[in-house]
Amino acid sequence: MSGAVLVAVAAAIGNFLQGWDNATIAGSILYIKREFNLESEPTIEGLIVAMSLIGATVVTTCSGPLSDFLGRRPMLIISSVLYFLSSLVMLWSPNVYILLFARLLDGFGIGLAVTLVPLYISETAPPEIRGLLNTLPQFTGSAGMFLSYCMVFGMSLTKAPSWRLMLGVLSIPSIIYFALTLFFLPESPRWLVSKGRMLEAKKVLQRLRAKQDVAGEMALLVEGLGVGGDTAIEEYIIGPADEFDDAEDPSARKEQIKLYGSSQGLSWIAKPVTGQSSISLVSRKGSLANQSGLMDPLVKLFGSVHEKLPETGSMRSTLFPHFGSMFSVGGNQPRNEDWDEESIAREGDDYVSDAAADDSDDNLQSPLISRQTTSLDKDMPAPTQGSMRQGSLLEGEPSGNTGIGGGWQLAWKWSEREGIFKRIYLHQEGGPGSRRGSLISLPGGGDAPTLTDGEIVQAAALVSQPALYNKELMHQQPVGPAMIHPSATAAKGPSWSDLFEPGVKHALIVGVGIQILQQFSGINGVLYYTPQILEQAGVGYLLSNLGLGSTSASLLISSVTTLLMLPCIAVAMRLMDISGRRTLLLTTIPILIVSLLILVVGSLVNLDSTVNAFISTLSVVVYFCCFVMGFGPIPNILCAEIFPTRVRGLCIATCALTFWIGDIIVTYTLPVMLNSVGLGGVFGMYAVVCILAWMFVFLKVPETKGMPLEVITEFFSVGAKQAEVTNNS
Repeated sequence: MSGAVLVAVAAAIGNFLQGWDNATIAGSILYIKREFNLESEPTIEGLIVAMSLIGATVVTTCSGPLSDFLGRRPMLIISSVLYFLSSLVMLWSPNVYILLFARLLDGFGIGLAVTLVPLYISETAPPEIRGLLNTLPQFTGSAGMFLSYCMVFGMSLTKAPSWRLMLGVLSIPSIIYFALTLFFLPESPRWLVSKGRMLEAKKVLQRLRAKQDVAGEMALLVEGLGVGGDTAIEEYIIGPADEFDDAEDPSARKEQIKLYGSSQGLSWIAKPVTGQSSISLVSRKGSLANQSGLMDPLVKLFGSVHEKLPETGSMRSTLFPHFGSMFSVGGNQPRNEDWDEESIAREGDDYVSDAAADDSDDNLQSPLISRQTTSLDKDMPAPTQGSMRQGSLLEGEPSGNTGIGGGWQLAWKWSEREGIFKRIYLHQEGGPGSRRGSLISLPGGGDAPTLTDGEIVQAAALVSQPALYNKELMHQQPVGPAMIHPSATAAKGPSWSDLFEPGVKHALIVGVGIQILQQFSGINGVLYYTPQILEQAGVGYLLSNLGLGSTSASLLISSVTTLLMLPCIAVAMRLMDISGRRTLLLTTIPILIVSLLILVVGSLVNLDSTVNAFISTLSVVVYFCCFVMGFGPIPNILCAEIFPTRVRGLCIATCALTFWIGDIIVTYTLPVMLNSVGLGGVFGMYAVVCILAWMFVFLKVPETKGMPLEVITEFFSVGAKQAEVTNNS
């Protein structure tokens, strides 16, 4: 995973530049006000700070569609160039108007980085450490703030501090960011698959995962091309093939999936469980129908998966990592050819396919489209030869592992009963059900066999139509499952109508809601004006013995605060994929509320000046440290995880637009509110918003740790339908 880690670190430098800019403008605005005589004009002061937010808002409206069209990497390169140009203009700024223009350019760079870096990291990171890597932008942003505050504090001790130099230093790290984005960062493999560039996507995945066999994840990315669908939850039991009764109903055997253990040469069968089962994915602690009408059924649906992880953790499943190909096809099928969109145009020319070379696509051949091979193969018609070419693998020959991360496996099957092709995400439900003894009896007519000497694994499954399955093509040539090329699915592109698909709409409610609440909890307003807030709180009393002025003292406290935030973020990085996003939010938001209420009380009660300044400063520090552990990084992490690939850019842009509009409102109004209602009134308002935020997280925000992005979107589709059923009932 070192490749994915290094790529995430390089991408997160974009947030380092944002944090640097935030702290620099917070310190330099004190000197900008003096030079341009803005003490009596808080509106202009607020506009200088908020102009970057306006720029970020403007560019965000088109960042999603542009990243879907051009790619994630080119947009990050553009972001680094905008950072560099804006820093040079700020270094020169002869008047307020040029400064405002420079801040606008700076906002363009910030908007692209803040919107696309979490998206890029989510699309390149393995599920098991995606939370950790997506917390890196918060860490690098805070590190940038700390270094910037140290620089501004040092300059404040000089005889004539230059705010232009403070702002212009940003050009140095922006050059480093430009070099990394241009020469080191690869394109997102999910974006490449969405454009039909399969070989490029495979090579990027091999680099990111440091392994040659990426067939399972490639298949997963192809399945992510779909939006929505009629997803159902089913249950399976998995065991050695020879343990299942060969005399069972042949029609039931048609619904089995044959799994091959590449490392041990063992053959396993995944058998659907019919009837009600005690291992139901949605009923470990009561069915969804019994949940409170206030709590979103989606929350319980996600929670039930994490309740059932194997005791040793999803990354060390007792069975799934040893599976090879989920199925194989007979040797009479044509070999898989290059899927890369560009090679299709070369058909008919004297061109040697890339698939024939050493760097071939052979390890895509089995899992991407093959049908299962069972003893009934001779009775099953051959798949339709559609525009997508079929794979080839001799029965029993091991192929690429189809593990897709987080304890999930990907499989397909042709359903004789329904006459359709199905895609299945399998997830192990705890450890083996039995090694010596019988499987627990399944009430309500469960048809699982009773084994006396074998290993049984319980599995939950999300079953839906594959992204490449085409019913219409099957009607034209009704001889089996009909498939289309990935580029044909990708050619549809994002559509506004996709946003109204139940799962996407449900995810948008969660994403937009948590972004609104994050902004109105006041973090960015407090962040931009930390020196002034601490100065108003009387922080000068704490450092008067050091001979520092109030301005330098507030800058020093700000730098110390950001330094204390770094270990807190490091703890959050560790817990993000262990405790999870939801748990961190529910734990840290109450601490935010308490710290804000203490600030309110401290501003209303007349205490000794030193005591009041100490309480206010401590509360601000606690507020910052807890915020960066939960409410800071998690909204962006969630928004980068919960949307389907085809509309991810569009949905991310919608959530980011909400983020920046809220940021502008909070930042622009904070100086006015400080003058009108004072520090206590401002923090009282923020405390109320934090209470509402905790309620929203508890009722609406699910836990997404360790799950592949494509599986998360399937759960949102299922959860949206469950919520609709619950509401109707």
